[in-house]
Amino acid sequence: MKLTIFGLSITSSWGNGHATTFRALCQALQRRGHRIVFFEHNLEWYQNNRDLPHPSYCDVKLFEDWNQVLPLVRTELQDSDVAMIGSYFPDGIAALEEVLSSRVPVKAFYDIDTPITVRNLKMHGRTEYLHQEHLPELDIYFSFTGGPMLEDLELNLGTPLAVPLYCSVDPEKYRELPTNPQFECDLSYMGTYAPDRQPKIDEFLCEPARRLAQRKFIVAGPQYPVTLGWPTNVERIIHLNPRHHAEFYCSSRLTLNVTRREMVIAGYSPSVRLFEAAACAAAMVSDNWPGLDTFFVPGKEILLPTSSSDVERYITGYDEAELKKIGRAARERVLTSHTSQVRAREFEQAVEIASSGSKRARALTTT
Repeated sequence: MKLTIFGLSITSSWGNGHATTFRALCQALQRRGHRIVFFEHNLEWYQNNRDLPHPSYCDVKLFEDWNQVLPLVRTELQDSDVAMIGSYFPDGIAALEEVLSSRVPVKAFYDIDTPITVRNLKMHGRTEYLHQEHLPELDIYFSFTGGPMLEDLELNLGTPLAVPLYCSVDPEKYRELPTNPQFECDLSYMGTYAPDRQPKIDEFLCEPARRLAQRKFIVAGPQYPVTLGWPTNVERIIHLNPRHHAEFYCSSRLTLNVTRREMVIAGYSPSVRLFEAAACAAAMVSDNWPGLDTFFVPGKEILLPTSSSDVERYITGYDEAELKKIGRAARERVLTSHTSQVRAREFEQAVEIASSGSKRARALTTT
């Protein structure tokens, strides 16, 4: 198949989780024989922080102005089998209208921000990248969020077929590696600053750090306000290039996952960091949310604290063998269910269902 994708970014992972998601999916699809064209608006923020300018597995079309690139868009759509617009694509409305008026056999939307999108559609009937009136015209609504929200999209918002397409991990890039002394620590966290995540970072990382002054903690990620007061034993890394992510996870005794508020409320919204850390056999500590136990078994594959005291107990009370056992159990789960190759097959399955016009599918596409 030829796939034409319109996404926020694939060339820069700075300050967004879209790039790593598109990279894993596109690389897996290309390995399975598909050709991919990726349109990306050349935004200044990503232009100045571009860590993968020329991915080998897709043909990136960077552009400055939608109207100027429109003739090329129309040319690429002419022989495309699938066209897909991603959430927060800066020219999302124009791209959707172009795709929906085209003869592309399968027209899809990929929502990496489903709870936020659905909230705005219900409140206002639109977002800056998608209008509710577009939904009935789509063949597939791929969603980062599973569970009850899929039925909500179909029954209440008019989407013909909503299926989960969770983030994934490339096990060749994320695997067990020797400890790198540069990243060695007792507890790490990687993520872009978000105001609604910070209270949990304070509770599950900063509070234990203050009480365990001889232990080392690391927080990696951009956009944190300079006014934030970190404990003295918390090291800050402003941006960690993706090529170092696996080393980062493998060098932490424990690694923390914290979920955005909208995703917690919706449930069934695993972050890419969960799967990447698990693929590295890192022992994960996470906030809890509905559906998490469908991805990892609490206590066996992931640790779910209810307070900072629990995190302190994990750090001081669990020996290396116990933590490694938890991390490797999580890795086995990810290798079975959450690799990029698994997602590529799920993508193909949904396209086949949409192409056949059949919705026999929910039992296959909602697991």
